[in-house]
Amino acid sequence: MVNANVIFLGMAIAGGFFLLWVIFYFVPVGLWFQALVSDVKISLLQLILMRWRKVPPTIIVGAMIEGKKAGIELYRDMLEAHYLAGGHVPQVVHALVSASKANIDLTFQIATAVDLAGRDVFEAVQMSVNPKVINTPPVTAVAKDGIQLIAKARVTVRANIKRLVGGAGEETVLARVGEGIVSSIGSSESHKAVMENPDFISKVVLNKGLDSGTAFEILSIDIADIDVGKNIGAGLQIDQAEADLKIAQAKAEERRAMAVAREQEMKALGQEMKAKVIEAEANIPLAMSEAFRSGHLGVMDYYRMKNIEADTQMRESIARPAETGKKKPEKIG
Repeated sequence: MVNANVIFLGMAIAGGFFLLWVIFYFVPVGLWFQALVSDVKISLLQLILMRWRKVPPTIIVGAMIEGKKAGIELYRDMLEAHYLAGGHVPQVVHALVSASKANIDLTFQIATAVDLAGRDVFEAVQMSVNPKVINTPPVTAVAKDGIQLIAKARVTVRANIKRLVGGAGEETVLARVGEGIVSSIGSSESHKAVMENPDFISKVVLNKGLDSGTAFEILSIDIADIDVGKNIGAGLQIDQAEADLKIAQAKAEERRAMAVAREQEMKALGQEMKAKVIEAEANIPLAMSEAFRSGHLGVMDYYRMKNIEADTQMRESIARPAETGKKKPEKIG
């Protein structure tokens, strides 16, 4: 019986503590008293309703107390709406307080819009107060004299609060700065002029208004380093000369092949003409036989013709040295 009473008493005490925890959870008296002593007007009923709306009262009350102490008027329903929209209430309030202290015009609507856009509004305010330095990657460009230059720049930017929503980021700024460096070096007559006066690049690039449409304001562009690269102009001329040489060689080879083909054609034509001559000469004895049979050619005519041939051969042998082993033609008759 005693044990049952002890167990019952223990359960009653535990149940009482649990009931008190539930009461103080849904009725945050301590938080209400904290708001009261901080001169933040919020009713205990509103704190209870926040629990039912799934809004942490500590976040809202803490934000209102921070704004009150900084002299910024904040409204509970607007803070709750921003929290329910997925925003970061503490970051927004921190940003508003920092902007107020730095005399930066930042409204609650702009701060919440920037926060809901996925940007860290507090970091943006800090960047507006303390500008950020962005180092560009090495940018390669070629001057008009064909010499390649490799430049590195440091871009000092600060956040533009009004353009944080919908404005381009750091990548766009770096791309535009790189484009400006390439353009300014490419318009220089000589790489020596760029090396002697690198701030010329900074002035040209800065005057282009590269920060338009971005979430930043470019304060300065400083050329940190310039290195001389390859002689691109000479390399291009060498490549062009090699290409011209290959083209000339190809054309010469084409002409040689055409000449060889023409020579072979002429040789074939010569052989064809010789064959025709031989064929014609083969018909001479037949014609002579026919002439003998028909009586148009006599024996004396035939001997006179042979004598003329012998005289011709003799004259030719006298005109040039006789070849060894070759008999001189005999004269007939």
